[in-house]
Amino acid sequence: MHPLAGIGLFFALVFGIAVHFSLHQIEEGHVGVYYRGGAMLQGMAGPGFHMMIPLLTSVRNVQTTLQTDEVKNVPCGTSGGVMIYFDRIEVVNVLQPNAVYQIVKNYTADYDKPLIFDKVHHELNQFCSSHNLQEVYIELFDQIDENLKHALQADLTEMAPGLKVHSVRVTKPKIPEAIRKNYELMESEKTKLLISNQKQKVIEKDAETDRKKAVIEAEKEAQVAKIKYEQNILEKESMQKMETINDMMHLAKEKSKTDAEFYKIQKQAEANRLLLNKEFLELKRIEAMATNNKVYFGPDIPNMFISEGSDDGKRLSEDNYVMTIFFSPSTPLLLVLLRKHLLMLRRCFQ
Repeated sequence: MHPLAGIGLFFALVFGIAVHFSLHQIEEGHVGVYYRGGAMLQGMAGPGFHMMIPLLTSVRNVQTTLQTDEVKNVPCGTSGGVMIYFDRIEVVNVLQPNAVYQIVKNYTADYDKPLIFDKVHHELNQFCSSHNLQEVYIELFDQIDENLKHALQADLTEMAPGLKVHSVRVTKPKIPEAIRKNYELMESEKTKLLISNQKQKVIEKDAETDRKKAVIEAEKEAQVAKIKYEQNILEKESMQKMETINDMMHLAKEKSKTDAEFYKIQKQAEANRLLLNKEFLELKRIEAMATNNKVYFGPDIPNMFISEGSDDGKRLSEDNYVMTIFFSPSTPLLLVLLRKHLLMLRRCFQ
């Protein structure tokens, strides 16, 4: 083989090794920080392919997207001296790209160990030491995640601005077996109590429902009775109005009749006042005497009944005068006698 070919192959091999160790890739959602001789360089690289001096420069990928750090098996001592263990605590956090250089420079690329893991241990032990087992395990367990989140964020805002905690999830802690059994028994009794309370509430609810139904039925009946009562009142008022109208009509009718009768009598009285003069009364008297008469038929007319000059005849005529008319063959006409009698009557009553 020609010596120049071997030299070329050597250089090609060296170039390939150099490229292999100098070419590197930064994943999306990460930034690259460079170290040379243990010192952190100023520049940072974004996602993609980049070159560096092999063997002298090293690179570390730092994630700048949302990530979850799991802190496992965290011991915690309560205020009563009981040691419990939290199996897993998850901290969801994100590092802002503009804060990567300062945080990595201050806390290295494994910044999450001093800022997340160690802080979780510290804050959780602080919480447990100020509360008893009942509070940590039962009463205040639902508040641990929120309290831990606020405590972590308060420290990170001061120590590492740009690192934000979004949420914290805490699993139920492990407690000693004897205590756990007691809690299970207590939970069982609580469950029974809750079931009993729920049954009581159901019974009370049923009773309340029945009471409301009874109240609704009573209100409905009362409303129906009220409507019927008002209807009866309206009917009575309508009947009363009709009777009032009928009475007014009857009164008006009777008044009209009375006024008419009064007017008739008044007019008759006025007419009588005009008619009842001396001549009219005399005529009526004569007509009345003319209707009370006796008629005799026969050949002989008695002349003892009426004597013009006798006192007996005058007394008789004053007491009870009866006009007598005689009819006989020798008697003149009836008009002659009637005239004579009328003249006699005038003399008797003068």
